[in-house]
Amino acid sequence: MGSLPPIPVIFGFSADMQAMRQRIEKIAGANVPLLIHGESGTGKNLIAELVHRLSPWASGSFVKVNCAAIPGTLLESELFGYERGAFTGAVDTKPGRVETANSGTLFLDEISEMDSSLQSKLLHLLQDGQYCRIGGQEDRKLDARVICSTNRVLEDEIKSGKFRQDLFYRINVMSIHVPPLRQRTTDIAILVRYFLEVYNEKYGSQAKPLSAQTLERMQRYHWPGNIRELENLIRRYVIVGTEDVICSEIGENPQMVNSIDIPMEGSIRLKEVTRKAVKELERKIILRMLDSNQWNRKHVARALNISYRALLYKIREVGLPSRRARSGRTDVPARTD
Repeated sequence: MGSLPPIPVIFGFSADMQAMRQRIEKIAGANVPLLIHGESGTGKNLIAELVHRLSPWASGSFVKVNCAAIPGTLLESELFGYERGAFTGAVDTKPGRVETANSGTLFLDEISEMDSSLQSKLLHLLQDGQYCRIGGQEDRKLDARVICSTNRVLEDEIKSGKFRQDLFYRINVMSIHVPPLRQRTTDIAILVRYFLEVYNEKYGSQAKPLSAQTLERMQRYHWPGNIRELENLIRRYVIVGTEDVICSEIGENPQMVNSIDIPMEGSIRLKEVTRKAVKELERKIILRMLDSNQWNRKHVARALNISYRALLYKIREVGLPSRRARSGRTDVPARTD
């Protein structure tokens, strides 16, 4: 496991985060499944690892499984392992993540992305406390604390038939809600100082503390990408060395309107000017959400509560490229969903 930020940085000073800290301290030692829910970028992974470190299973492994990153056909073997010869290519026996997490914590990140067939097998694992490797005959005992996370409202996923209700009740014995950054803006200053220290050290830089004016603007910003967006913004500031890189990203509405070509003479078509302003605002929101979600368009569509096709249409409409590799942005490779 990597190092966690200091406790004051994790929880800050907001009332919501202090209440969450007290809840974590109460439930960390309970051997029951825990569900952590909140928007993308709020730090659910960090909270899961903190719960592990505060629990009686801290001496064991913290094993994370990203359900969104592993295709459904492979996720079962990743979770439960397989015996030699269980399928083509299974040349050796391989223990699964459930087994690797023995005496520790099994963290299922983005549980809502799990296929329905595998949801059923996970339900049986939690109900019976037993599992079997693929191709195996021997039942094995679950010997790990189970923590799940999701950035979706699982009750809505149940209504749409995408998530099993009985599994929801199994993983939601205890729950923690991680608030979005826009609801804890009093914590922005301590987060900024922490990320400045981290990336100054990482890049051998000496970026100065942000001005009071910039911090004030950051506290007024909506932060659609939450702490992940804030971290990436501070990383760019450390690299570039000027607060302009921050101000250009969190520009407020008056600046956006000033950037629109409004005729100084003659009549003004209010509807046309408003349409341009809305289009520019949509472009900035979509671009920031794409950046904060590593250009995973399916995740962005869900975060914006629009369909995947609608997002693709809007990306074209506001003049954004369909992939991450954009002009002047070659620091990371393009990816597909």
